[in-house]
Amino acid sequence: MITIGDYMKIKHAVAERFMELCTKNQIKPNELANLSGVTPSTVYSMLDPKREDIYISTIKKLCDGLNISVCDFFNSSNFELLEQEIE
Repeated sequence: MITIGDYMKIKHAVAERFMELCTKNQIKPNELANLSGVTPSTVYSMLDPKREDIYISTIKKLCDGLNISVCDFFNSSNFELLEQEIE
């Protein structure tokens, strides 16, 4: 049974997925930034739970740095249970 606590916002799911991939690839967020051609502050901003904005162009660059497709990135259970974003 799915409960309300099982749902998360897309921003949190994206940040969690990138942390998963960093762990899997044994790299730190700074290294991900360097591999992706973005500033470390861009990566840390995306990971910051207080910040709500994420950009698909940033997601694409980070995926390129990890040598994965955007489809592979979103092919994760993180994106199966998302909260309604319309308020």
